[in-house]
Amino acid sequence: MWIVESLIGLSAGLAVGTGFVAFLTVLGVVPRLMQLSRSESKLRYYEAAIMAGVFAGIYLSFGDIAIPISVVGISLWGLFHGIFVGMLAAALTEVLNVFPLLFKRVGVDVFLIPLLMAVVLGKIAGSLFQWVIFVR
Repeated sequence: MWIVESLIGLSAGLAVGTGFVAFLTVLGVVPRLMQLSRSESKLRYYEAAIMAGVFAGIYLSFGDIAIPISVVGISLWGLFHGIFVGMLAAALTEVLNVFPLLFKRVGVDVFLIPLLMAVVLGKIAGSLFQWVIFVR
């Protein structure tokens, strides 16, 4: 029975891993993020960070070790997660040109930067509201 479970786990891992690599490769998220941050010379660091993050995520998700972290440590952990998700979403949005095309069609392309800032600040406020009100 453990052979079947192992094959199912391996297949699921390959499917998720393939989707993750396809997301990063086909959409060009990492190269666009490097271009926006003007850090093309740091390609090896990006690769190492992605691999380390994937392996750390796998270990922390499936490992038996509980890591005691203080409130400050959890806050920093959440901050880094937020930065990662925000930059990934911004890179994806930039790659797909969602906001520029939408704003141009609606006719408010002159207000692109203020509207993007409103979206970002609204996302921050909504996330803080959810965590402060519902999670505590």
